[in-house]
Amino acid sequence: MWLCDLHTHTIYSRDCLVSPEQFLRACRRKGLDRVAVTDHNTIAGALRLKEMDPERIIVGQEIRTTCGELIAYFLTEPVPPDLPPREAIAAVRAQGGIVGISHPLDRARREAMGRARVETWLEEVDFLEGFNARCLFAADNQAAQALARARNLPMTAGSDAHSLWELGRAVTRMPPFDSPAAFLEALRSAQIEGRVSPAWVHTLSTLAKILRRTGLAPLPQR
Repeated sequence: MWLCDLHTHTIYSRDCLVSPEQFLRACRRKGLDRVAVTDHNTIAGALRLKEMDPERIIVGQEIRTTCGELIAYFLTEPVPPDLPPREAIAAVRAQGGIVGISHPLDRARREAMGRARVETWLEEVDFLEGFNARCLFAADNQAAQALARARNLPMTAGSDAHSLWELGRAVTRMPPFDSPAAFLEALRSAQIEGRVSPAWVHTLSTLAKILRRTGLAPLPQR
């Protein structure tokens, strides 16, 4: 079984300061077999890391839509932000990617869709994120898992890491895969595991945003 962290961020996200080099060293040190790099509204960091370690890195993106965030894997082009969910999903499908809903029922996160919107789009997506280590309330992850089981949808787990320390705190143990279709099939027999990160990790994202706004930590070239 491969150990996979399927939700991570790098310096290419506005709320993260982890460089690709630091990121990759941590992934190797922690024994992560596959890692989805899912920066906000860009795949630039994921593409750079894919060049550095082609086997380990899955090119992904966390996509801001008009109704909350989606998460996509196996991308070759970025999906523009602020599209309606149906258009964002179509943009992922057009390039052979797969798409799910990240932290779907997180009541503390304004980017989460929430139950009413999640119910609207369940028939359109490939999976739900069943465990997100940055969810403040364990019950929100539990509710996401219950919803996925009720609708027979595969589940993923991810650390949602915005720091090196967080990488690998939530993982998906799954059989090896070599394509998007094989990935989805492997998810059907996967096990999700994780520990919720302490609330203080969110201050790291806040600090990164402040440094961006003040120009002390500019975004890298995309």
